Amino acid sequence: MAETPTKNATLTIDDQSYDLPMYSPTAGPDVLDIRKLYAQAGVFTYDPGFTSTASCDSTITFIDGDKGELLHRGYPIDQLAEKSHYLEVCYLLLYGELPSAAELEKFENTITRHTMLHEQMQYFFRGFRRDAHPMATMVGVVGAMSAFYHDSTDIKDPKQREIASHRLIAKMPTIAAWAYKYSIGQPFVYPRNDLSYAANFLHMCFSVPAEPYHVNPILSRAMDRIFTLHADHEQNASTSTVRLASSSGANPFACIAAGIACLWGPAHGGANQACLEMLKEIGTPDRIPEFIARAKDKNDPFRLMGFGHRVYKNFDPRATVMKQSADEVLDLLGIENNPILATAKELEKQALEDPYFAEKKLFPNVDFYSGIILEAMGFPTSMFTPIFALSRTVGWVSQWKEQLADPQHKIGRPRQLYLGSTARDYTDIETR
Repeated sequence: MAETPTKNATLTIDDQSYDLPMYSPTAGPDVLDIRKLYAQAGVFTYDPGFTSTASCDSTITFIDGDKGELLHRGYPIDQLAEKSHYLEVCYLLLYGELPSAAELEKFENTITRHTMLHEQMQYFFRGFRRDAHPMATMVGVVGAMSAFYHDSTDIKDPKQREIASHRLIAKMPTIAAWAYKYSIGQPFVYPRNDLSYAANFLHMCFSVPAEPYHVNPILSRAMDRIFTLHADHEQNASTSTVRLASSSGANPFACIAAGIACLWGPAHGGANQACLEMLKEIGTPDRIPEFIARAKDKNDPFRLMGFGHRVYKNFDPRATVMKQSADEVLDLLGIENNPILATAKELEKQALEDPYFAEKKLFPNVDFYSGIILEAMGFPTSMFTPIFALSRTVGWVSQWKEQLADPQHKIGRPRQLYLGSTARDYTDIETR
């Protein structure tokens, strides 16, 4: 937060005026500081969904929804996705600057050598039912990490915070891959230190002991881009959940588990799964006009999943990069005969040509294309959100670290507009 206000606003209530300081960010709209409003005027503000409320100040990620702009520490997401790779973006989010070659080598080495899980955690996985959703497994296993890694739960110790950060980023691919392997009844595959972050994840998901598995570099690059494009997205629902859990002093593993639980919702991280399920409902390209008509019908609750975005009122800058990856993957795998993916490509074409979607600015978003890629790679829809959680872990961790270092840090406690009954006397059951 800026040390001094840039200007003041005046709020008048019943002929009484109150001066409210305003601060100017480095990017985005000015912010009205209402922290003392209740103490001075005895009123709260009302903002369901916190769509007009800044819950914190941050230097990590900036989004301009009208321009279709997403910046990580000032760097445009399209440049990072094209020129960088996921672990370098992780370093940028965690430490604020792009690393030198030596810094990146050291960081990659640290992450690579933290990928194994405590061997006893295998028994924890086996406590779940075989048909458990991988996200349910991830919520439980990540929360249980605090029972296995006691030496990195003291949030007041900077060294322990650093170790916890590295462990979460390093071990999340293993946790996600093992959740997948467990759900399909295959043996766990241990991580390999000779593979890149993305290639290692694909190897743990798709290799089996019976035969060698070689990761295609195009698929590995596409996977790395998915990780990069989902790394952080400002104060969304799951990030806000991590910050709220952290504000109570909870350990890092509990905070990230809370974020995973929030991400599970179909309106948030589950959107790409919901998109593929919609495509399966449509079935074949010839039925697309029917569903487009339903999406345009105000009286029909149906809507096209994977189109439009809560924040981006223009295009989703991540979607442009993801579409490129989708085209590369589909071309590599030769999946023209896959009905779901054929439907997706035709739906994209017809929606972009329809004036209704252009006027409403309902362009395909990152969830639409990521779902296509993951489906083509062979992942079931149940793994889409776990992969999102894996990708977003570095964003959650970066936001968690930033909050703990904030001198204005305090426990979160939203207020409410109470519309229930006022005080009334208890009546005995015989007289009700």
